[in-house]
Amino acid sequence: MNLNNMSSNDKPKCPLIGQDGNIFNLMGIASRTLKNNGMDEQSKEMINRITKEAKSYEEAIGIITEYVEVTDVEDEEVEEY
Repeated sequence: MNLNNMSSNDKPKCPLIGQDGNIFNLMGIASRTLKNNGMDEQSKEMINRITKEAKSYEEAIGIITEYVEVTDVEDEEVEEY
């Protein structure tokens, strides 16, 4: 899947807002979201890019947002009911 052509509709929703902001925690949540949506290869690619390319927290977050649509934890809880 070419990420440059991915719209927000193609990205799985990932509840990162309101989570512990540790980058490894956020990366794990995003990875799990991708895997749960059948996107194992994208999960591996995202983790590889973050660990090899990102030089800052902001760059790592930027990479995560290329793969998932960031949502609020509270929004996810409301949708479950």
